[in-house]
Amino acid sequence: MPTPDELKHHLLAIAADMRALLAALGQVPGLATPVLERFDRTCQDIERQTREDILRVAVVGPIKSGKSSFANALFGGDYLKRGAGVVTSIVTRVRRGASLEAELTFKSWKEVNADMQQALVLLPAADWHRGGQHFDIRRDSEREALKRAVASLGPDQLVTQDARNVNSVLLSSYLKGYGRVSGILGDDNVVLRYDAQHFAAHGDFVGDDALAVYLKDIRLQIATGDFPQYVEIADCQGSDSPNPLHMAMIQDYLLRTNLILYVISSRTGLRRADLRFLSVIKKMGILENMLFVLNVDLSEHDSLENLQHLKRRVIEELSLMRPDPEVFTFSALYDLFQQLEVSLPARDRMRLEQWRRATDLTEHSQAENGRFQVFLQAKIQNETLHLLYRNHAERMLVMVAEVAKMVGLGLEIAEADTLHAQGIIARTHRNQEQMARIREVIRSTLDGGLQKIKQERRLDVDRFFDPGHGEVLRDVIGFIRAFRVASWNEYQERLRAEGFATTLYHVFQEFRQALDAFMTENVNPRIVAFIRQQEKVIFERLMHLAEPYRTMVGDAVADFDRGVGADIRASLERNPSSEGDLPDMDYLRRQSGVELPPASAVTRYSAKVKTEAILRLGAYRFWRGFKKLLRQPVSAEEREAIQALEDGVARLRKETEQSVRFHLKDYRENIKFGYIFKLVESASDQIVAQLLERFQAYEADLSALAANLDTKHSDHVDQAAALRSIDGSARLLYQRALTLRNDILHS
Repeated sequence: MPTPDELKHHLLAIAADMRALLAALGQVPGLATPVLERFDRTCQDIERQTREDILRVAVVGPIKSGKSSFANALFGGDYLKRGAGVVTSIVTRVRRGASLEAELTFKSWKEVNADMQQALVLLPAADWHRGGQHFDIRRDSEREALKRAVASLGPDQLVTQDARNVNSVLLSSYLKGYGRVSGILGDDNVVLRYDAQHFAAHGDFVGDDALAVYLKDIRLQIATGDFPQYVEIADCQGSDSPNPLHMAMIQDYLLRTNLILYVISSRTGLRRADLRFLSVIKKMGILENMLFVLNVDLSEHDSLENLQHLKRRVIEELSLMRPDPEVFTFSALYDLFQQLEVSLPARDRMRLEQWRRATDLTEHSQAENGRFQVFLQAKIQNETLHLLYRNHAERMLVMVAEVAKMVGLGLEIAEADTLHAQGIIARTHRNQEQMARIREVIRSTLDGGLQKIKQERRLDVDRFFDPGHGEVLRDVIGFIRAFRVASWNEYQERLRAEGFATTLYHVFQEFRQALDAFMTENVNPRIVAFIRQQEKVIFERLMHLAEPYRTMVGDAVADFDRGVGADIRASLERNPSSEGDLPDMDYLRRQSGVELPPASAVTRYSAKVKTEAILRLGAYRFWRGFKKLLRQPVSAEEREAIQALEDGVARLRKETEQSVRFHLKDYRENIKFGYIFKLVESASDQIVAQLLERFQAYEADLSALAANLDTKHSDHVDQAAALRSIDGSARLLYQRALTLRNDILHS
């Protein structure tokens, strides 16, 4: 059975030969029609999409689970930075290519400043940024003032990995890395490439938070490994990263992913953070497309029995999320070290030799790794054939069949006497008029159905996001209103040590972190699941509308063939699929080119909260001074500050609720008009195009072909000879296209 690479080569070869055949057909007098140009454009589209389409495989798992070692082992080299920073790391995409190359895409200055602007909300040291201008890191005075403001937070706020301080670390990283990247960044996204000689330099950006924070995308091209060039392996951030926005970035990539490889460290087993992440994936509706790798640390296990016990426990826990999970147990680092043994440093060679002495563990690891490789390659092959090539092969088969019939009809006219040829032309015109009427019926019916589908989807989307009845906004608002500070005692201590402004900043960070986590873990997955359900409904409704017309098209074509009395299909094998299967939803979605809005948190926070809280504190102090004059009892100064904080949190909740309402409304409209409606229109256009492709061969005006019969005998003899040659090539091409389609279906 041919491999996916071989099938891809066959598909591209058929498309190229088809274009050559169309060019030859266009040289025949009377056949240089717009129909041939449309067929040629379709061939070009198939060629382009076949070369550009990729299969995405995501490597996910918690921090320090060995994801990068695992991805490196897949490609047989130490390419990805191991132990990269956890705060600002991004998805690193890897594909096999002809040479070693790293491509780094940097954020624009606008994107950098927008990131920082959000992190600056409620930053203490109120006087650090004067004037009404938005912050711009390129201005020396503002950058220096921000450095002083961030430094005032204290070292614990800058280096801790506690989730509440992610924004402080973000600001610190931007400031620290500015000098290194200021000469690289621009008003648009700048791309920096490293060839094989300088490839290792990309690791400086990935492994240093102060540089990685400026990156928007990383793509590595690697010249080793067994993966086809159309497979992309993505090394994602840790699923337990302290930054909720990392979860959103992972979600964005997983929405485009065909296969997920989840890596679990044997040092820790399955933890609560893993189960929380898997719960998110389950809510998104993509858990079924996941394989699990229990990545073995050979230094942690004293026996195979101990490892097997851990595996049984992991499977038992995973079964709570997904029945019968497929788990492979092996050491990615051992596999990597074996592949790199000759070039390993002495220390790593010693580790490798030590592991090899534990023969029961290493033999089991190798056997499991072999089982995983076989399973993965088969999975990739099946996904590739189904997602990338099947629809293209089906479409090519139908198109070649139609051109073969067109050539056969032209040949029959060229070989006929004048009277017979004119009769064929007359019957062709009558059938073309019938097909034109069918085309209008299909188009108008589907257009009417399209408007109904869009109206139904509009209602569904509005109901889903409805503030009164929709669960999503109701739950977010409920979370905001229910938020309470975990411990006012902790903040009372902070008030004494750090003052009101810094303490308010910490309260805000606690609230913001909690809300961001709620959005990424609960709201975004439900939105994704809802949209996937909408896609399914769109596909079913369009198929329901189109199916009767597929039969109508087939009947009309059969009537045409009988009407012209030509036996032009005699050598074209009859089978249901060659009548033209309609595309599936995966194909329609990819071809549409539309993408979901980013899964990042939709909230934006207002800096008004800080001002009003501080003014309220001033009011309390004024009232205390007034009561002193009246010789009335006064509350303690700390109690006034706590009261101001409580009022500030109340204002914070109110401001955030308004912000969430606004942005979820905006997000709703973006989903409707920027995704759902565009998908409906694109999918409908593609279905109609494939339905009517079978009419194209009969749209050609063959009158000019018959007119050549009145010319001298040698001209139409040459014409008939040219068509006989093309007819033979077309029939051979049809057989090749049929073989390709059958190979894909039966692989």
